[in-house]
Amino acid sequence: MPSTTPPVPPRRPHLREHHGDTFEDPFAWMADLEDPALLAHLEAENAYADARTTHLEGLRGELFEEIRSRVKETDLSVPVASGPWWYFSRTVAGRQYASHVRVPLTDAAQRPDPEADAVPGEQVVVDGNVEAGDSEFFSLGALTVSADHRLVAFAVDTAGDERFDLVIRDIGTGEVLDSSVTGIGYGVELSLDGTFVFYTRLDQAWRPHQLWRHRVGGDPADDVLVHQEDDERFWMGIGSSRDERWLMLGLGSKTTSEVHLLDSADPEGEWRVVAPRRDGIEYDVEPAGDRLLIVHNTDTPDADLAWAPLDATSHEQWVPLLNSTDGERFVSVDAFDTASVLSLRSGGLTALRVLPRDASSDSGHAAGWDVSVDAPVHSIGLGDNPEPGQTSVQVVVESWVTPRSILDVDLRTGERTLLKRQPVLGDFDAANYAERREWATASDGTLVPVSVVHRVGVEPDGTNPGLVTAYGAYEISSDPYFSVARLSLLDRGVVYAVAHVRGGGELGRRWYDEGKLLAKTTSFTDTLACVDHLVATGWIDPERVGLEGGSAGGLLVGAVLNLAPETFRVAHAAVPFVDALTTMLQPDLPLTIGEWEEWGNPLDDPQVYAAMRAYAPYENVRAARYPAVLATSSLHDTRVYVTEPAKWVARLREVATNDLEQRPVLMRTELAAGHGGRSGRYAAWEQIAWEWAFVLDQLGATRRIDA
Repeated sequence: MPSTTPPVPPRRPHLREHHGDTFEDPFAWMADLEDPALLAHLEAENAYADARTTHLEGLRGELFEEIRSRVKETDLSVPVASGPWWYFSRTVAGRQYASHVRVPLTDAAQRPDPEADAVPGEQVVVDGNVEAGDSEFFSLGALTVSADHRLVAFAVDTAGDERFDLVIRDIGTGEVLDSSVTGIGYGVELSLDGTFVFYTRLDQAWRPHQLWRHRVGGDPADDVLVHQEDDERFWMGIGSSRDERWLMLGLGSKTTSEVHLLDSADPEGEWRVVAPRRDGIEYDVEPAGDRLLIVHNTDTPDADLAWAPLDATSHEQWVPLLNSTDGERFVSVDAFDTASVLSLRSGGLTALRVLPRDASSDSGHAAGWDVSVDAPVHSIGLGDNPEPGQTSVQVVVESWVTPRSILDVDLRTGERTLLKRQPVLGDFDAANYAERREWATASDGTLVPVSVVHRVGVEPDGTNPGLVTAYGAYEISSDPYFSVARLSLLDRGVVYAVAHVRGGGELGRRWYDEGKLLAKTTSFTDTLACVDHLVATGWIDPERVGLEGGSAGGLLVGAVLNLAPETFRVAHAAVPFVDALTTMLQPDLPLTIGEWEEWGNPLDDPQVYAAMRAYAPYENVRAARYPAVLATSSLHDTRVYVTEPAKWVARLREVATNDLEQRPVLMRTELAAGHGGRSGRYAAWEQIAWEWAFVLDQLGATRRIDA
């Protein structure tokens, strides 16, 4: 019978000394991922977590079945025209992964029915279920089709460590033409004639730092190193232009970027730098026929749009096209023959602006118009639009309570046609759920947006269980998205709230800058201000507050708990970056050097060290009553090592004054997964059900209010 006593890891003496500060870390040994004692401890933690949650088995099954029953398990995506084919993906009941397929395009006006269970003439491009085989984990790091639609190149990870093996196949015959290149990073691109494939390799810090050229069917020993990035702050990515004329190499740190172009018809030619890197200047390039479109932050922190000659080699050739205004943040631009589409943020939400092409204008564009959205709180973005000549674009719109809708938007008239709305089976009715935006007042007087989602009939009477989630890092915005799984929380009366704290990008570059580096604690105090607001306005019972966050959001969870542990009843930290200071002090670890522009460099800067030492979750656990805690991790996570939550949980049990019977501290590690958790859809639903059953139990919200 599994033990109901928490596992106690060995304590081994270890002192960390920096800038006159000494910290005793008896669990530092867990950094050795090859230590058999670590795996034994993780297995013991899993057994303990299972033993402490046996009473939730029925609830987990109920949650899983609710999720499964709402999903149309056999379904297909909206077909997209590319060359002489319609491409789409298909899911089949009982299968974990999607298959990517195509059918001949005989009439561009006759798109295959996206509601059909079968489409005549389907040809498989890549079937994830076949490629996964017996592996417990499967992920695609790239999937690209050659310009002549004869070949597919894709990259497979069956461990979860984000290293991929490259496969090149003849789509028509199914013959594998090349599988000799292994252990690569994200991204793969074929040359225009399909003779060569470009891929990235990672250094010991898991950073994509090299671009290689491989002749399809050739010996990898003959591969050519095209570019090596020696600045350890910079990552690289490989892509191609929509018209497939250009191969594009993007190099970027957290604050600086550089783009190189190569004529795809001349794969052995010389790459050209569009504009040499300048510290603090970020820019994105979009080839647009006879010119380049460039979104850049040279003059405005929230970015502007410029154009440049197709052969540009300097930022001095950039010509202003459109400037962002107050409350706007330009993000990227996509070019088509009839118009360009600018993706931006406006008023804290996403937006799309269509800029018609105008040959008579020096900029090549006329005044633009925004794609309208019916929902006041929403997300909008471009879908899959591979052809430069298309006169309408696929647009994706959704909200917290409105399922994802795929629209066809005419670039000339603005006319919108619904192609497909995400099917939600069962008795789902969007009218039974409500979403609203509240504004909390931070400690410095700043207003912080909070998204509040609940079932209709749940009133702000101070009695509701609530789950607050936040991220607040890397200028990543927590934008509205529809979740079938979330309905199971709402149907149990849970008020689901998203705190759009500083460190994210919801309100532009300033919002990000005020929650990073030495200002990082703003993310944590903003979160507490949002929780206080939700309690004060009656949306959440002060005795039934849950907190959830993942990765950098897991760091936020740990830091917020240390600031106000008594505020919360339960917390879920997923793949949490809770030993951030230790990691940032070790430049030989994956990601560390590139992360210094986000968190600061505590190794060389005493001020940064002091700031991180004051908020780092692991070091600052204190003798107080913490909430029930669930830390989840993955054995093969290369972004946040399993070491971090394992150390944090051990320290919580040692220092916190919890009654572990009422408020347990648990850790659960997926032994066949990566940073994103389990990979198959059924496996992912099981993982969500396990995690949310624990949260719901602690919130006293296990029964459906609509039952």
